[in-house]
Amino acid sequence: MKLKYLSIAIAIGIFFLPSTATATSPYGKIDVYFNDNILPGKEVAKPILKIGEPFDVKINMTVYQEYKVSGKLTELGEGYFEVIDGPSKINKYSSIILKGNESHIFEWTVIPTDKWAGGSIPINFHYSIVEKGNPEPVLNSEFTVAYCTISNEHYEDETLTSKEQPVSGSQPTPKSAPAFSLVTAIAALALVFHKFIHK
Repeated sequence: MKLKYLSIAIAIGIFFLPSTATATSPYGKIDVYFNDNILPGKEVAKPILKIGEPFDVKINMTVYQEYKVSGKLTELGEGYFEVIDGPSKINKYSSIILKGNESHIFEWTVIPTDKWAGGSIPINFHYSIVEKGNPEPVLNSEFTVAYCTISNEHYEDETLTSKEQPVSGSQPTPKSAPAFSLVTAIAALALVFHKFIHK
């Protein structure tokens, strides 16, 4: 069943969705970032992610005159990705009115769920640009930001440092221990040196 959906997703991605990550038009410019790395030209990110592993999608939109700009992350189906931080949930628009030559950054932190574990699926950005006084968008488009391969492994946060992860069974060392060790070592050396001289 997953193979059928995967074939449909690939067909839609190839034939119907523009793959340009950095795009310009008479209305403005879009720069796309995946985990803070810009995606130049037609490049699409192809990460291998664990279930629950966070990644960042950032879209910097600049318009050449005043427009209402709306953007959202989309997926093929429902429940494959979850937004944990950002201006909107998956498939929900975030909107702003920009003046000429003004920019706005749409930014989300997203995690893959286990619904598509063991397969690959795209995450897309859909946007519209609406001119003041005109209900119809002058531009309404979508493109793939990343084609994600989701492993069957679960992500574990590895941000804890070794200081925050005590070794089991270890006891804190008293503050006087280093000085005591130094005195003991010097005394032992002095004793060895004394015996060596008096031979």
